[in-house]
Amino acid sequence: MGWGKRIRRTGPAVIASVALLAGCDGLQGVDSPAGGGGGESAPDGRAVSPLDNPDGTEPGLAPVTGEKNRAAAVGLIEKVTTKGRGPKTGYERDEFGYAWMDTADGVPLARNGCDTRNDLLKLHGRNVEFRSGSDCVVVAMDLYDPYTGKDIAWKKANASEVQIDHVVPLSYSWQMGASRWSESKRRQLANDALNLLPVEGRANSAKSDSGPAAWLPPDKQIRCAYTVRFAQVALKYEMAVTAPDKRMMLEQCGG
Repeated sequence: MGWGKRIRRTGPAVIASVALLAGCDGLQGVDSPAGGGGGESAPDGRAVSPLDNPDGTEPGLAPVTGEKNRAAAVGLIEKVTTKGRGPKTGYERDEFGYAWMDTADGVPLARNGCDTRNDLLKLHGRNVEFRSGSDCVVVAMDLYDPYTGKDIAWKKANASEVQIDHVVPLSYSWQMGASRWSESKRRQLANDALNLLPVEGRANSAKSDSGPAAWLPPDKQIRCAYTVRFAQVALKYEMAVTAPDKRMMLEQCGG
């Protein structure tokens, strides 16, 4: 698939070897809080902390640093309610609308004539190139992946090299109550920029439908920011998380 040829390190630090296997087997040291090693984060200068990006319309995901910001992160996560994870019975991707629909009302970037996936590639990518005659369809770009700390030179010919991650997975939300939501609300969750990040495809596949207790980004320095984003989505959609997930989220930010 040409993965090794298209991904290059942005810094001298080497991220510890991680087994990124498809499905829920991608557990990788989730007991270690952020800042405990695992490579330097090297954002491209555009990445914004989730604390300063409450609607998800700014690019990237920058680490949450400093005592004051970590305290704010803990305070936000503490607001999230908990309950047990329900059955997956009845879950289908189509319950959240067809993939990357531009007509999910009530979320940023909707109804702009460009599908959600391309909106996200444009928002987060650098040196973006479009299909001839289009200002929507992205065919090439550079992407700094916050999950792995890698810079990816992406081309549409290898589309799966970059995937759009639902920070709160749709099947997770289904098990936490979205099965009883209106179709409109489910469509919003599936296409809300707050719940979406373009990331390395293999990391996204490793995550599958896991919550933070079972999967965290390989780059430990971004884990607090990731759990803040998870909490922001849960709070916006009045959705609980499991108790183990909340404990892990708090741990990543020093709570």
